[in-house]
Amino acid sequence: MIKEFRLPDVGEGLQEAEIVKWHVHSGDTVKVNQTIVEIETAKAVVELPCPFDGVVSAVMVAEGDTVDVGTPIIAVETDPSGDAPPVGKAASGEKAASGEKASGGKAEKTAEKRTPVLVGYGVKASSTQRRARKPAAAETPPEEAQEAVQEAFTTTPAAPTSGLTSAPGAPAPAPAPTPARVAVLAKPPVRKLARDLGVDLAAIEGSGPQGSITRDDVQAAAATPSPAARATPGEREERIPVKGVRKATAAAMVASAFTAPHVTEFLQIDVTETMAAVRRLRELPDFGDVKVSPLLLVAKALLTAVKRHPTANAVWSDDAIVVKHYVNLGIAAATERGLIVPNVKDAHAMSLPELARALAELTERARAGRCQPAELTGGTITITNVGVFGIDSGTPILNPGESAILAFGQVRDMPWVVDGQLAVRKVTTLALSFDHRVIDGELGSYVLRDVGAMLEDPLRMLAWS
Repeated sequence: MIKEFRLPDVGEGLQEAEIVKWHVHSGDTVKVNQTIVEIETAKAVVELPCPFDGVVSAVMVAEGDTVDVGTPIIAVETDPSGDAPPVGKAASGEKAASGEKASGGKAEKTAEKRTPVLVGYGVKASSTQRRARKPAAAETPPEEAQEAVQEAFTTTPAAPTSGLTSAPGAPAPAPAPTPARVAVLAKPPVRKLARDLGVDLAAIEGSGPQGSITRDDVQAAAATPSPAARATPGEREERIPVKGVRKATAAAMVASAFTAPHVTEFLQIDVTETMAAVRRLRELPDFGDVKVSPLLLVAKALLTAVKRHPTANAVWSDDAIVVKHYVNLGIAAATERGLIVPNVKDAHAMSLPELARALAELTERARAGRCQPAELTGGTITITNVGVFGIDSGTPILNPGESAILAFGQVRDMPWVVDGQLAVRKVTTLALSFDHRVIDGELGSYVLRDVGAMLEDPLRMLAWS
């Protein structure tokens, strides 16, 4: 029996997701809870487990495609040894057109019955019926229809046309379509690439399954024309699709910039003592294998400043300022898929070693694109470490739902006056952006001053904690 796995809503009412990477292919044996695909939502990359035991009969969506929640993405034959009817027959015979039951009614009832599987990944039985297809001899299916059938249900060289040309009960599938009737086999992303590069798909011999054309085929063909032929607008420009995390982040930043009145203040400080404290902390066994970085003490200083000035950890509501007596500390991270801001839950209640481990684990997951949707929501205040890019400072935009964000610039040697004498010291610049509806200039200045004072003299963190 063939079962379809539909794209689930992995949390918070998401409407669509991009297929990032398939871990299985047609013919592979799969088990319940085995990871079969990685998808990218507007919040994170998520691994989906298989809800069925069986053999993959069709991968129905290509990598790179964006599909709506509820769309079938893979078909699994849950009883490979059974005599399941070919996929195309139900749509081509008179029984499908008239809606008659299969012999004895048992086969159809079995196909319609859905067994509950993993929580959140069940597949609902459809309340609609497919419209009967016209016989292949009457009309040539559109190019897209041929691609969909051949891409989704091909398992052997003769399979692509068996469901379209054979009447029910036929002893053997019809021969492969002639070149005059069959369109070039290529997935939509490959066709788009060919258009952008000015490559004629009809002139390419495909190297993929069933002679389909792959991205490598198109790129190889694009490299062979003369320089004059390659001078097309598609090669002089590049279009990068905006979707997933990048699209969601862009919308959030626009909304934040034009909703909250931003103010940014700057403070240059001597962090020589902080850098010395970082070296000392790295030698302590309390931190185990976690590498302590200056960001740890910046985070601790901000948490302490928030404790001293709770309104900095608040958010504007229509009729009130909501002060949050907990801190979910956001850490802005640049990833291959765009900027994300995962957060450490209840960072205010952590010891320094606990905070170090939490920051290290969160950073590792963010870089690997493995942050879960829950880690990307509920933040209360954020740090962005622009120093890792060699930048001294900036004017960061508030993460939506928060009222303050602290930018930590690069630490570098600079001339500094110490006790009336010129010396070379470790210096950095802090920048605090805040929502002026919640945090006025005085409060913002106090928070930034306190963070700077603790980084100039880390012992203040003990006194003020």
